[in-house]
Amino acid sequence: MTGKTDYFGTVVIPLYNERESLAELYRQLTTVMERTFAGHELIFVDDGSTDGSVDVLRELRLGDRRVKIISFRRNYGKSAALSDAFKAARGDIVVTIDADLQDNPEEIPGLVARLEEGFDLVSGWKLNRKDPFTKTLPSLLFNATTSLVSGIKLHDFNCGLKAYRGEVVKRVSIYGELHRFIPVIAGWEGFRVTEKR
Repeated sequence: MTGKTDYFGTVVIPLYNERESLAELYRQLTTVMERTFAGHELIFVDDGSTDGSVDVLRELRLGDRRVKIISFRRNYGKSAALSDAFKAARGDIVVTIDADLQDNPEEIPGLVARLEEGFDLVSGWKLNRKDPFTKTLPSLLFNATTSLVSGIKLHDFNCGLKAYRGEVVKRVSIYGELHRFIPVIAGWEGFRVTEKR
């Protein structure tokens, strides 16, 4: 995709103790979102951090009112973080990204381009994971099993980088550990799901 779209975009960033990465992530996201969308908001969900992450977020919000903060008093997990942010999101397109800088915000325009091909949810796919083998092997098994059982053909269901049409995030209901299965739930709801390498 080249050029700016007419869409309003929302980025949802769940985080827990990511103080050191937040300013750089904000800088990268702002650069990409200003280039890609007519308008945007960044919704950071602080999931009970104890390292002062929320203080960094408040500083960012002082300089940019497009920064929104949802702050939990304790750690509730990723599903709760995404659920609350999805309810608050105003975007025609909603992007989720983890706060640890393992996902590249420069991938966002490519995800949006796939949505414009007629898809409703586009999942990223981490080809070069920086995780140890003890995490990558269970992940491979989970992805293969989930793909086989659900009929949704994705290589990385749990990749934090995804793009959704706004109606998808308003429709799916997630709790517990269901954030791992959002593409499956969306597929069952009749939405078109794909991935981008």
